[in-house]
Amino acid sequence: MNRYDSDQERTFAALPPARGRGFAQTWWGRAWLTALEDGALDGEQVRTGRRLARAGGVGAVSVRPGRLTAVVHDRDRTPHRADVLVDVLTDAQWDRFLDLTVERAGHVAALLDREMPPHLVEDAETAGIDLLPGLGDLEARCDCGAWDHCGHTAALCYQVARLLDQDPFVLLLLRGRAEQALLDDLQARSGAEPAGTAQPPEGVDAAEAYLTGHVLPALPPAPELPQAPGVPPSWDTDAPPPAGVDLAALRALAARTAAEAHTLLAEALRRGTDRGARLEPLTVAQDAVRLAAGRPEDSDMARPLADRLAVGSGRSREQLALAVVAWRFGGAAALAVLEEEWTVEGEALARARAALESSWEEDERPALRARGNRWTVVGAPGQLRLGRDGRWWPYRKERGRWVPAGGAAQDPATALASVRTDDETAPAPGGSGLR
Repeated sequence: MNRYDSDQERTFAALPPARGRGFAQTWWGRAWLTALEDGALDGEQVRTGRRLARAGGVGAVSVRPGRLTAVVHDRDRTPHRADVLVDVLTDAQWDRFLDLTVERAGHVAALLDREMPPHLVEDAETAGIDLLPGLGDLEARCDCGAWDHCGHTAALCYQVARLLDQDPFVLLLLRGRAEQALLDDLQARSGAEPAGTAQPPEGVDAAEAYLTGHVLPALPPAPELPQAPGVPPSWDTDAPPPAGVDLAALRALAARTAAEAHTLLAEALRRGTDRGARLEPLTVAQDAVRLAAGRPEDSDMARPLADRLAVGSGRSREQLALAVVAWRFGGAAALAVLEEEWTVEGEALARARAALESSWEEDERPALRARGNRWTVVGAPGQLRLGRDGRWWPYRKERGRWVPAGGAAQDPATALASVRTDDETAPAPGGSGLR
């Protein structure tokens, strides 16, 4: 997709139109767009840029330290050269950033997997190194004569968000370091012998031992992830279980715990642990759905467990099955969207309407009928539901009921594009928009 013109420049071929999808799927791609959308003085120009980018109006994108460049075509195909400038990091800042990167084994692995570790960005900010741009950091220049972001520079930023999703090294090059040079520096630092002794000698004063903490060797590498969750031990004794203990339920709970532990370990090894994360406690009804989502489907205990969990969750078996589908798409947030209908009003309604209006070109926008936080596609089995956090969830009508059809998206067009039916890949356009 890209070619190297030199160590300090990458040129990316023009991407196809982004109809029916969002521009940023990763957290760092969304942070990039937040810097654009919050920093631009003219929101209409930003919306124009989004439409130009969605229609495929951005040509090949050149990325080099401190500058993005592309030719952007207006809807009448008039070309304009658009540039976006970003400050590069100093050599001292790069040295600190490289030191921070090798401190955790997972950081380098994540970068090689084309992921931007959030802990690395947070640690860099604490050290005075801003990798992601903030308010006012994206300086726009265009031959159309605009003094702030115009539609052309905004379109370039939207297109670059798609590039960042695929490869965070694009951001690092923009900040001043090419990928290979960065990896060479990281390898050199990772292979360096730690200074000083591995441990303070026996009998050293506690204060002295504390002061030598910075010369201790790095932690050993993380263990490899097992291929599958462990198998819990079985109740293989002839003694009867204690009163009130359901062996089938106990086996299912142990198997679910092992699977959840395996998932959490995989996530920790891939991204690095997040010690600051805190999960909201689940209600009994929510936890019953969580357990049902992880229960074995093909065993003799599946039906009894499903019946017990349905009763525990306060739902019928059919309602529980629907709740499980939602849970598997997005946990408690998806379950709330399935079961709660609420009135969207005030600022939330204004934001929702603006998102719906700007996500499609006028000739592509589906006709939508609104009720509460639900927008139903007229004449097609598709529906959008707005969560209280501002995200959009797709639904599809099956046998007279609305069924979750995918995970949440910030952009309604992206969410609706994930709805699949037997006859179409997305609801057909038509009508004039909101009703």
